[in-house]
Amino acid sequence: MSTDRPLLGIMFMIGFCVLAPIGDSLAKILGESIPLGQLMLIRFGVQALVLLPLVWITGRNVFFKGRLLRLTILRSVLHIIGIGAMFSSLRFLPLADAVAIAFVMPFIMLLLGKYVLNEEVGMRRLLACVVGFLGTLLVIQPSFAAVGAPALLPLVVAVVFALFMLVTRQIAKDADPISLQAVSGLVALAILSAMYLIPGTDAIEQFQIVKPESAKVWTMLVAIGLLGTFAHLVMTWSLRYAPSATVAPIQYLEIPIATMVGFAVFGDWPNSLAMLGICITMAAGLYILMRERRMAKLVPPAA
Repeated sequence: MSTDRPLLGIMFMIGFCVLAPIGDSLAKILGESIPLGQLMLIRFGVQALVLLPLVWITGRNVFFKGRLLRLTILRSVLHIIGIGAMFSSLRFLPLADAVAIAFVMPFIMLLLGKYVLNEEVGMRRLLACVVGFLGTLLVIQPSFAAVGAPALLPLVVAVVFALFMLVTRQIAKDADPISLQAVSGLVALAILSAMYLIPGTDAIEQFQIVKPESAKVWTMLVAIGLLGTFAHLVMTWSLRYAPSATVAPIQYLEIPIATMVGFAVFGDWPNSLAMLGICITMAAGLYILMRERRMAKLVPPAA
């Protein structure tokens, strides 16, 4: 019996598009007073604390081993780097610009599929990658002029999360989503905690520990962890109830939602050049997704 429920899958993906920018906006606010390492420590700590009891109550397996454990550790390392680069970029860039630049990820994944996994990628989709990247450059240009090299951090986010998605594809069939998120949170927490034990780490500004000034700050710190945890879960659930070709275009709603959140919270609005770049990036990405859907329909079913 088919478990496809496209409308439910779309609603879950819309949930992700709302939760992710809100979590990023909180990270941008707290980045002014809380060191990066502490932000990530709490982010992944909350993920582990929320999901491990749920795994235990429902009897799910968290004892990964062999190839699955190795890939989960690699996935967690990539997650740490990606989240760290995103949180760092938000200290310098408007929310909408950072999110729009990071959306070069689908183009990178397409290129990785062609040159790493030897997947068939036609000339039209390659040209769409070029156009999308040019759109991203239009977003980067005013940001780079204003803040310099930190404007390139969302590109690091895009590359790292493209690799993150490739690794996730390799283990998705072997691990329950909630178990995977719980173990990933625990592994990331262990890695970050170990980094604090390295001599000299406390001398690095972004790896110091500061006491939150108020209950409001504590609330926002916990909220970042909760929003990040549930954003990834609803994305996973969206793919459970609807094909990726159905929900992937919905993910581009994150860009206009991030723009609105950035304007509402920080008063930031992309300038005309950045807005043009955002529109070009979205159009190229949606073209690739529509092309992928069309090509999938042309592939004959397996005998």
